[in-house]
Amino acid sequence: MSDREGLWPSGATLAAAVIGSPVRHSLSPAIHNAAFAALGLDWVFLAFEVDGDAVPAALAGAAVLGLRGLSVTMPLKERVALAVDRLTPGAAELGAVNTVVFGPDGTTGANTDGEGFLDALEPWAPAGRRCAVIGAGGAARAVTRALAGAGAADVAVVNRSPDRAARAAALGAPVARVGRADDIGRADLVVNATPVGMDAAPGAGRLPLDEGLLAPGQVVVDLVYHPVHTPLLVAAERRGARAVDGVGMLVHQAGHAFRAWTGCDPPLTVMEAAARRALHG
Repeated sequence: MSDREGLWPSGATLAAAVIGSPVRHSLSPAIHNAAFAALGLDWVFLAFEVDGDAVPAALAGAAVLGLRGLSVTMPLKERVALAVDRLTPGAAELGAVNTVVFGPDGTTGANTDGEGFLDALEPWAPAGRRCAVIGAGGAARAVTRALAGAGAADVAVVNRSPDRAARAAALGAPVARVGRADDIGRADLVVNATPVGMDAAPGAGRLPLDEGLLAPGQVVVDLVYHPVHTPLLVAAERRGARAVDGVGMLVHQAGHAFRAWTGCDPPLTVMEAAARRALHG
């Protein structure tokens, strides 16, 4: 155990990090360092700005320096998937990696986004439910695959580009399909997997859907977490739906990475508190 009031970090301190570009906004250092401290682990978590073309060199350097794990944020998830020694089945299907584990036999790339999303929904379960996923990017693909794997009865992928929607829906076959806006109104679960509503994004202050499609009894999840209370969640509450912010998925996907690196169960309550403190400055 480290003495965090004295000689810490030391030469024995283990390290993990997040890579991305830009990376200064990442909440991963706050989340993981709070978890290490809570469990008394002599670990530290850092953030490194890495350009896409430098991914192979970054992975090799991290291995040489003895890092135990990496979190991967945009826009590097696809690049890392091409650069690791092996992929978990989920990461291979998605073609994207958000977690790298270093071992004696090289690097393993995993994707914990789908698992983290399902964990954040608990105790609500998607089995037998109708779901609508808005968007067709990396987050939408992970969510679509996870919902289908968890037994959803129907997953409608709603996106402006039908071709992109079809590629995302293929990951949830046979229950996932290309959807239309009116599928949102019939869904038990509605997930915004686009950046619309995010601070400083082109869609800041806007809704990714027609508010009139939301209804009481629905669960509405916005994967955007900056701001925590997005315009979509405000609208969902106004319409009587249950609103779920994106912090839960962020924390739970980090928890899966934490367990893979340390072998310890993640202190999720501590991690979520650290994330919310960081978001609120």
